[in-house]
Amino acid sequence: MKLPRRKFLHLAASAAALPILSRIAWADAYPSKPVHIISGYAPGGINDLFARLMGQWLSQRLGQQFIVENRSGAGGNIATEAVVRSAPDGYTLLLADISNTFNPALYDNLKFNFLRDIAPIAGIFKGASLLVANPSFPPKSVPELIAYAKANPGKISMASAGIGSIPHICGELFKTMAGVDIVQVQYRGAGPALVDMLGGQTQIMFATVPSSLGYIKAGKLRALAATTKTRLNVFPDVPTVAEFLPGFEMTAWTGLGAPKDTPRDVIATLNKETNAALADQAMRARFAELGGVALPGSPADFGAFIGTEAEKWGKVIRTAGIKAE
Repeated sequence: MKLPRRKFLHLAASAAALPILSRIAWADAYPSKPVHIISGYAPGGINDLFARLMGQWLSQRLGQQFIVENRSGAGGNIATEAVVRSAPDGYTLLLADISNTFNPALYDNLKFNFLRDIAPIAGIFKGASLLVANPSFPPKSVPELIAYAKANPGKISMASAGIGSIPHICGELFKTMAGVDIVQVQYRGAGPALVDMLGGQTQIMFATVPSSLGYIKAGKLRALAATTKTRLNVFPDVPTVAEFLPGFEMTAWTGLGAPKDTPRDVIATLNKETNAALADQAMRARFAELGGVALPGSPADFGAFIGTEAEKWGKVIRTAGIKAE
């Protein structure tokens, strides 16, 4: 049967539009099944907290479950590799963090390139650590600590959450900039490190605000300084390390990433909804309680931020000669 010319042209035009319409419909339908957020750290830590905060928000906004999976080990490399090897379809995401910018300098044989193989989606949080001391430790300020360390080289013990951890790298930066000889004692995580700090087996540590806040308020730890450029709202009377060592700064951060080649429409959807969370007043108040601020912006903004961090911390780690064991 021969179709009238007008009807034929109409059907042909409709057929030509099908691939475009399919892509649009697919993007509009995302997500159509549960999404997994892979975190490289154990449940209960600060990274796990942010993964669950964002997972709950995205679940409510996008109508599908965002399930947090904890795959700890190797400084987050196990989780990162799992995401790199997953399908680039938006259903496996990485809770990226500052450790991802440490690891290329720490590990010689990584099977992936973080900057190349993970597509940035959005930043989430940027927050401080605190230089804390056991109350029995004589120095009560950063200048006193530096003077004491120079007078007693190798006799101060600094607790660390393990080689390549934020406390470890922060401690090495402090030692380099202050020109002091302080012994880092490595623990299997921040929890055991803080336990020994409280018991007096070690004297100082760089600890996150959430992990140390209660101890500081109870008088079991003394806060000497914050690692951010400006003072923290939660501790306005505590100075920054930079007030005594100009240029010192370490802010831990988290964000979302996906396997490279994930569709741009999916990344745009996730970026939009993540930034909506970061604009929420209740979320911002929660971040302030945790000693930090939101890290909003486009995927390109987050990618540029990650690149800058990788360059900075790569230099620190190589200068200090640190290698993962």
